[in-house]
Amino acid sequence: MKDLQVSQEGKVLTLDSREVAEMVGKNHADLLRDIRRYQEYLTESNFALSDFFVESNYKDITGRELKCYQVTKKGCEFIAHKLTGKKGAIFTATYINRFHEMEHQLSAPMQELSPQLQLLINMELKQKEMEMAITENKQEIQDMRDVIKLDTTSWRKDTANLVNKIALKIGGFDHIKDVREESYKLLNQRMGVSLETRLTNKRRRMAEEGVSKSRRDKLNYLDIVAEDKKLIEGYVAIIKEMSIKYKVA
Repeated sequence: MKDLQVSQEGKVLTLDSREVAEMVGKNHADLLRDIRRYQEYLTESNFALSDFFVESNYKDITGRELKCYQVTKKGCEFIAHKLTGKKGAIFTATYINRFHEMEHQLSAPMQELSPQLQLLINMELKQKEMEMAITENKQEIQDMRDVIKLDTTSWRKDTANLVNKIALKIGGFDHIKDVREESYKLLNQRMGVSLETRLTNKRRRMAEEGVSKSRRDKLNYLDIVAEDKKLIEGYVAIIKEMSIKYKVA
C-alpha cells in the first residue's frame, strides 16, 4: 500500500481506504459501501466529493485491478462522525497520528533522515504492505470457499450471498435486481423454461385453491426454482459461473 498520496494541486494528503477499513475494524467491501452512501449525501448537498473521497484503484496479489478510495483528512473526519464511543475516539486518534506522520515525511524528505531511521520507516511500510496483502488474500480465499461450497442443500442462502457480492463488485447493492435478472435470463436459456410462465401458472393454481392474494404476490422466481431439482442445479451452476465472471471468486 502506498503510504501517502499527494495531489497535483496542493499536496493533499490521503489515506488508502484499505488502511482506513483496518483502522475502523471493517471489511474493505463494507467501507466501500459506506463511502458510496456518504457520496450520495454529499452530492445531494452540493459538496465537492474530491474534498472527502477520491476514487482510485489497486492491484491485488493476483494482478486483478480492484476499486478503492483515497480518503482525505476531511473524509476521515466524516467517517469518524459516524462512529460512536470508544471506537470513534480510537479511530480519530489513529487517523490524526497518521496524517501527522505523513506531514512530517513531507517536511523531512527520506534522504535527509538518518540511515537507521530510513531503515525503520521502510521496515514499517513493508510490514504494513505484508499485513494488507495477507488480509486481502484471506478475503479472496473466503470468497473462493463460498463458491466452492455452493451446492443444492442451502442453495438459497448461499446464492443470495454471492449475488450480493457480485452487485457490490459492479457498483453497489442497487444492482442486486440487475444481477438477479441476468441469472434468471441465463436459467431460462440454459434450461429451456420460462420462469415467468411458471410463476403465472403457479399463482393461478393457488388462486383456484383459495390462497390469499397477499400470499400469491409474495411468490417469486426462486420459489419456482425450488420446486424443480434440475432448475436448482442449473441455477446453482449459473451463480457459480457469474461469480467467476465478475471476479468475486
